[in-house]
Amino acid sequence: MKIVEVGPRDGLQNETATIPTDLKIAFIDALAATGVDEIEVTAFVSSRWLPQLSDGEAVFRGITRREGVVYSALVPNELGLDRAFSARVDKIAVFTAASETFTHKNINTSIAGSLNRFKPVIRRAREAGLTVRGYVSAAFWCAFEGRIAPEAVVDVIVQLTDLGVDEVSISDTVGKARPHEVDELLALLLPRLPADRIAMHFHDTYGRAVENVLTSWRAGIRTFDASVGGLGGCPYAPGATGNVSTEAVVQALEAEGIAAGVDVARLTQARQLLEPFMTDALRTMPAVDSAACEACEYNRGEECCW
Repeated sequence: MKIVEVGPRDGLQNETATIPTDLKIAFIDALAATGVDEIEVTAFVSSRWLPQLSDGEAVFRGITRREGVVYSALVPNELGLDRAFSARVDKIAVFTAASETFTHKNINTSIAGSLNRFKPVIRRAREAGLTVRGYVSAAFWCAFEGRIAPEAVVDVIVQLTDLGVDEVSISDTVGKARPHEVDELLALLLPRLPADRIAMHFHDTYGRAVENVLTSWRAGIRTFDASVGGLGGCPYAPGATGNVSTEAVVQALEAEGIAAGVDVARLTQARQLLEPFMTDALRTMPAVDSAACEACEYNRGEECCW
């Protein structure tokens, strides 16, 4: 059982209010005390892409590293890798997608181009003794292309592992996946890749993220990405809301008798550090249009706005 806390990176990257560096450091240190196995601290990308994360080196210098916690970072290219080396990261992540359109919107290249760009990054990281994760975004649905064929997702994952990636995180970037679609993808993938090399990364746009986590668990997956308080979103996926909340994942697993080893009360304390800087959109539910609710295919007979 492994929880990867992505709040400091995926959670904050979409925030418009600038979070002070010292607060990010305090936030990460508080998360490290909760019992999570890994914290994705930042992304070493151009400040023009993600200005919120431009202080990545300073954050890494300021945190107090806790024994047993892995501190990772997202990198897009060799320049990002050089910055990651300077920050003494424990692990890096590269990122592509199963949708050509999303890949172009996100990193301005094709899927094949992204994989080619990662070759020297993965090689150098592994030579330095770092573990390498590969994200596959838009693995179920794409905001531009619609439903993504599971076979296309498996093809990208196999190419990533052939390049030397240790772990693949399968991302429901727009948060639209249904449990049967999760089962369908994993049924194709697990004969090709062991479960201990797979992580699942769900967003909660349609309120099914926790159910998808439990579906993945029953299929044999034991690593889950989550973001405290459900923070997050993707600037290149219109309509996508936050990640599945770490608190919800822990509580759902424990309700099934699965010990996650994470302290929910401490997660709450960590999240509260950021509250003065969070946008209203993340603290309040949107107003419900009753007519739209009646027509919605996800209508559950309550004002849920799923």
